[in-house]
Amino acid sequence: MEKENATLLTEFVLTGLPYQPEWKIPLFLAFLVMYLITIVGNLGLIALIWNDPHLHSPMYLFLGSLAFVDAWISSTVTPKILVNFIAKSKMISLSECMIQFFSFVISVTTECFLLATMAYDRFVAICKPLLYPVIMNYRFCIWLLVSSFVGGLLHALIHEGFLFRLTFCNINIIHHFYCDIIPLLKISCTDPSLNFLIIFVFSGSIQVFTIVIVLVSYTFVLFTVLKRKSIKGIRKAFSTCGAHLLSVSLYYGPLLFMYVRPRSPQGDDQDMMESLFYTVIIPFLNPIIYSLRNNKVIDSLKKTLKGNGELLY
Repeated sequence: MEKENATLLTEFVLTGLPYQPEWKIPLFLAFLVMYLITIVGNLGLIALIWNDPHLHSPMYLFLGSLAFVDAWISSTVTPKILVNFIAKSKMISLSECMIQFFSFVISVTTECFLLATMAYDRFVAICKPLLYPVIMNYRFCIWLLVSSFVGGLLHALIHEGFLFRLTFCNINIIHHFYCDIIPLLKISCTDPSLNFLIIFVFSGSIQVFTIVIVLVSYTFVLFTVLKRKSIKGIRKAFSTCGAHLLSVSLYYGPLLFMYVRPRSPQGDDQDMMESLFYTVIIPFLNPIIYSLRNNKVIDSLKKTLKGNGELLY
């Protein structure tokens, strides 16, 4: 009987972000503008890197991949937020929920690996500049990129597979603005202890592993830069690394707090605010951060705009 009831729940209600009714239209417009800027900014950065031969280097190859993943994350989550602002029904089917979660895990995990890869790239460029062309050769860079995406795919397959062991028979209300694993586990009729363990082991391991790579890489970078005692060298190093450090700090904080900290039965609104940060705000900020703090990107953008202006003229 329990199994029969469980199969009846094939649709869920996404409660969405908490807000007062009078804020519905302003919030819809704000998220719409942020989404459009996110897509245009990230895809524009990819186009800029693709079209400018001066940006055909490992650093910008990874940056373009990061921009692609940021657009992916935002497109996985934000459209559903926008629909829920204006739609009368906030229903989502079980299959849609699983697809959204699968896409989310691939993109977020891939971004973790890409951030670690970018940190290693800066380590080699600054600490071993003479060996940089040898170490960061084309084949190795492609291997790092493919490994990042394959790692994201495998991580998503693990969690997706364990989600299928769950049954939903009593509550179909998901207190979130997208189908994330923690809210789903909270409403499961099946004991979710194994799923929580899988989250802690795999998500925790990936986050700790990539964070260690970032911290170790930039620790070596810092010592190398300080040893040179050159103001110009220090400025150049922090110019290229500062944007990445800022992006990493903003990304990992909420992510660690969301998936590695001990769970509590309360705090759905707090979880949503944390999730909002790395699913909407970071993909929105990243192209701005990297563009404003990278002279080569700014110069390339100026040349592109100037060239288009001359063509129009």
